[in-house]
Amino acid sequence: MADREALHELHARLADRLQAARDQQQQVASWLAVECRGHGLLFPLQQAGEIFPLTPLLPVPHARPWFVGVANLRGGLYGVVDLAAFLGLGRTETAREGTRDPARLVALGGASGLNCALLVERLAGLRNESQLKREMLPAEEVPGPVLPAFAGARYRDADGRAWQEILLSALADDPQFLAIAGH
Repeated sequence: MADREALHELHARLADRLQAARDQQQQVASWLAVECRGHGLLFPLQQAGEIFPLTPLLPVPHARPWFVGVANLRGGLYGVVDLAAFLGLGRTETAREGTRDPARLVALGGASGLNCALLVERLAGLRNESQLKREMLPAEEVPGPVLPAFAGARYRDADGRAWQEILLSALADDPQFLAIAGH
């Protein structure tokens, strides 16, 4: 009987520790850092899906220039968006496989409801709030009259490099992003 009680207490302590870890994780923002045409971008970890090596893409005729094709990722078909091209930064330069930093595909998280992956030039690791300082941009540096809804906060790291948060859930709802067919 004592063994059963000890096991029950152990389970209760583990459940409490797991919940505390989840609560702490929700309080600390964490991002997947990527690069597109030399620009640092941050994807919230809760919104990003799996990361894949660049695989052969089947082109889609008459699609927008930033929609680069369809890929088979783990047996599922995913539309692939060149994120740099979508953001107006130019087409992604994909390094040849075997080089130090080959391009990657980052799937949107399952909550987006889209089978979509973003083509990025390079993975730059993980970041959290302790590594970045949030900054306010002067009005003259804000691109265009209004930032798109999927543009989150801007940050700087200890080296002074700027990082732009991209809210993947808002990107998945953006009308331009959803308009794949070129008209």
